[in-house]
Amino acid sequence: MTGYADDLALAHRLADAADAISTARFRALDLRVESKPDLTPVSDADTAVEREIRALLAEHRPADGLLGEEYGATPAEGTRQWVVDPIDGTKNFVRGVPIWATLIALLEQGRPVVGLVSAPALGRRWWAAQGGGAYAGPDVTRGAAIRVSGVAKLADASLCYSSLAGWEENGRLAPVLQLMRDTWRSRAYGDFYGYMLLAEGALDVMIEPELSLWDVAALVPIVTEAGGTFTDLAGRAAPAGTETSAVASNGRLHSDILDRLGQPAAH
Repeated sequence: MTGYADDLALAHRLADAADAISTARFRALDLRVESKPDLTPVSDADTAVEREIRALLAEHRPADGLLGEEYGATPAEGTRQWVVDPIDGTKNFVRGVPIWATLIALLEQGRPVVGLVSAPALGRRWWAAQGGGAYAGPDVTRGAAIRVSGVAKLADASLCYSSLAGWEENGRLAPVLQLMRDTWRSRAYGDFYGYMLLAEGALDVMIEPELSLWDVAALVPIVTEAGGTFTDLAGRAAPAGTETSAVASNGRLHSDILDRLGQPAAH
């Protein structure tokens, strides 16, 4: 039994509360959507979910810190910090695309030790705690262990990536395009979903050039507990700061992917 079992159980309770709010607002005719200063959308569902999670954590883990995408950080009394993305995939959410999720993570001394991803419109949830394995299912009572693939050759691999515009801005568009040519299949599933498909063994590599801590913290324990490898583009254990990049793989392909992505081209 993992030492974080109680925290993982709490994460499921937080996700249950989040799902009740987000599913009620999904495709709602009166959904309110605004633009944040970075011009990304935020809906009333994003803010309502985060407020509810904050209230529950204040009740059940008052000494822990919290970082949320919509309302920022509250300090911790110790070394524990919860990290929450109330709706990852807000652009999908506001357009009625069902690929979105609430991401909940617990960090201990800056390292993710618990991760949960709940995608109620897909009827799917993924979770993991350090040392306890990774699981997926409709809910916690019907979860099954998941594992990354055993694919060992890039020519046999399924590659998932974020938008090509982001890789162009990063200066690595050429090697990403070459990766797409060299792999068996490439698709841009986006946001959390590619990482969860990787953890389940449905694809083999997921890459993104730029992420915030709340985008990635919950994903790391799930991928690594499923047997995968998760680093930034420099090969450092992710997340490597509040802003990071991501290379996630089944492990066997990881060094090859990092070598191929290499250094960004000069502008």
